[in-house]
Amino acid sequence: MKTGNQSPPAPRTAVFNMLVSDFMRSRGDVVAVRPGTRCADMIALLTAEKATCAVVVDANGRPVGIITEQDIARRLTYRVAPDTPVEAVMTAPPMTIRRREYLYYAIAWMRRHALRHMPVVDGKGGLVGLIYLHDALAAASAPLMHQIDGLTHEGTLEGLKEVKAAQIDLAEELFAEALPAFEIQRLLTRINNDMYRRVGEAALKQMVAEGWGDLPVRASTIVMGSGGRGENYLFPDQDNGFIIEDYPDADHTRIDTFFLELAERMCRDLNEIGIPFCNGYCMAVNPLWRKTLTQWITQVRLWGRKSNFVAIRLSDIFFDFQSVWGADDLAQELRTAVSEVVRANHFFLRQMFQEKIDHNVALGLFGGFITEKEQKEYRGQVNLKYTGTIPLVGAVRLLALREGVDETSTLERLRVLTERGVFDVAERDDLGNAFKLITDILLRGQIADYRAGRRVSYFVDPDGLSKRDRGDLVDSLKAIDAVRRRVKLEFTAQIF
Repeated sequence: MKTGNQSPPAPRTAVFNMLVSDFMRSRGDVVAVRPGTRCADMIALLTAEKATCAVVVDANGRPVGIITEQDIARRLTYRVAPDTPVEAVMTAPPMTIRRREYLYYAIAWMRRHALRHMPVVDGKGGLVGLIYLHDALAAASAPLMHQIDGLTHEGTLEGLKEVKAAQIDLAEELFAEALPAFEIQRLLTRINNDMYRRVGEAALKQMVAEGWGDLPVRASTIVMGSGGRGENYLFPDQDNGFIIEDYPDADHTRIDTFFLELAERMCRDLNEIGIPFCNGYCMAVNPLWRKTLTQWITQVRLWGRKSNFVAIRLSDIFFDFQSVWGADDLAQELRTAVSEVVRANHFFLRQMFQEKIDHNVALGLFGGFITEKEQKEYRGQVNLKYTGTIPLVGAVRLLALREGVDETSTLERLRVLTERGVFDVAERDDLGNAFKLITDILLRGQIADYRAGRRVSYFVDPDGLSKRDRGDLVDSLKAIDAVRRRVKLEFTAQIF
């Protein structure tokens, strides 16, 4: 097998990681004026600061208008008196963007609306800076523009459907440019998780308009499973929940009714845009996945004490959670509590392994592939998720939980576990390369299935692989089998 360290973030997708705050001009560099300012004084400020626009803000620092060089040329010069107040000529209301928004959305929005500048605001709508289109474009190559446009349709359900569909084209094009599959997975996950936020915000806005009011308490929307690990394939289903800030018991009916309504709208709309309902009902509409922070901590402790089949299965779904919208600190506090509860519970970790003991790799005694025999459609093929990634992800997760590792992605867990001496460099490389190879084979196979009109699955025909890939896959499965045996020995003391 090839060896090497984990690759750094690829420059080809770097723009998809960046936030508006990374590229905006700070508040101190923005010419901001109050309503009532004379146009002559505003122009003098622009000249002195060598600025190309001024933002008009109210008494609370919120943008209410913008005046650009083009506005000055079209509306001011030789047309209005110097004493004219700026509000008479400003463009209002101005289009704004939040500083925690992804940069590629800012690029698309400004290109779509022919904007050269856009005020940047904080969560309360206060002006915190200004983003210039030419600054943002410096972070994105020209070939990316059509992909950015495809991933940033208006935030309607129809627009988000188009965003979901554009992911397949994006994955295919990035593969064509030799981007590693695990990087493509991270990008797909980031886009999917961002849609949770957009759908949630739209649902909340609609509820406010209908008289439900705003969030009664703070909350975090979490995703679990592959979404929490940053390892989505093309068509992940929903695995989500709410962590809700603690509130008095007397308010339970009112507050839980609100969050149930929000969950129903969010899950319905996610299904509508192409992130289907979870068959196992692992969604915030289920009270099992909609709890206050204290209730979640109590639940995790209860799972740890019971250690039965149901508790283990639910824990396995839950432990890779990540916050995608809302109060991230609630998720972080829960992560700390989970780490403390699970790390000290060796019996619970042993039971987690036992629950997945049948997830063997797809290799026979003599090194041949064990293929599907029951399902006629996939006869002769290998389910590389069930017999490849699940055994690997599960083994690495168990070791990470035992060591109190907070990272959730498989490659990051491998990195930290190596730093802590759990793996040596050779083991890390073998397992990391196994994960990357299987991810590559599966994601390419899903794209090919989709293009051919076949049902997208995790089955792969070994005979359809190149001789080199088949050999590397055998090596990969051997490495996964070795770590499974090691985990079995360490957690159960069973050699066979």
